[in-house]
Amino acid sequence: MADARVIPLHPEDAPGLRAVDPTVESGQSTVDDAGVAAGRPEWERKLAGGLAFLRRRITGDYEVDEFGFDADLSEHLIAPPLRPLYSRWFRVEAQGLQHVPDAGGALVVANHSGTVAVDAVMTALALLDHHPARRHLRMLGADLVFRSPVLGPMARKAGSTLACNPDAERLLAAGELVGVWPEGFKGIGKPFADRYKLQRFGRGGFVSAALRTGVPIIPCSIVGAEEIYPMVGNARTLARLLGLPYFPITPTFPWLGPLGLLPLPSKWIIEFGEPIGTAELGEAAADDPMLVFNLTDQVRETIQQTLYRLLMQRGATFG
Repeated sequence: MADARVIPLHPEDAPGLRAVDPTVESGQSTVDDAGVAAGRPEWERKLAGGLAFLRRRITGDYEVDEFGFDADLSEHLIAPPLRPLYSRWFRVEAQGLQHVPDAGGALVVANHSGTVAVDAVMTALALLDHHPARRHLRMLGADLVFRSPVLGPMARKAGSTLACNPDAERLLAAGELVGVWPEGFKGIGKPFADRYKLQRFGRGGFVSAALRTGVPIIPCSIVGAEEIYPMVGNARTLARLLGLPYFPITPTFPWLGPLGLLPLPSKWIIEFGEPIGTAELGEAAADDPMLVFNLTDQVRETIQQTLYRLLMQRGATFG
């Protein structure tokens, strides 16, 4: 079996790399790479696309970057089973996609909730499937994610990397769209009684990364994730034994066993707000603690106020 090509982040470092039409790579061209016209029946196009995917995996005709990101695998194996969850179960409505640039680096900063980090996955899918440029969101995750036997390698292949400034800055400088959830486990592990109340945004490391690379910060507000696994209790002793930040108790888990793992079908809205520019502030601003604090607070307050507005807009939780 041929080996996949490992590509650097900067295109100029690989002058021989062929240019690829993103619509062809995503399988949405008028003629797919198996030579089957898009006018054919849906099942034929899906079959042709599946066979083409298998051929690429066998021959090694796909690319993996230095972080382990495999766009071909992400688009054709990881994303498809998530799409029914996005469109039919949560009925996600993505707003403000025009605020996300078609190219170049940008930092998406979002609220975090839901006991399990489903919100990050749905945000990435919104950008991949509904943004005009079909952008991949390079998510920054906690080290716990990458220590997991199955989840860790899969997260790497989907484009995630460790939430640290060096990795974030390298991705942003290379023109990637990066996603960060500054509340971390405090956000997804908070009790249901505190839903839609933002937790502390850390020390503003994400702001420093944006300032050093001069990319815009895009506040992202997510309504709906709070209700998928309402956390009414936390088995702290069990969590410590398992090495977890918390062990959730919900109205359905662990009482219903595996059935309790099914998320509730809440109605979701994901809104990408107007970008906050950083280029004019200069790289040196990253070393100004007061400026970093104020900008962090501005992003947090923007997301909080947007959440209140979106809750009014959504209406019924499961409507």
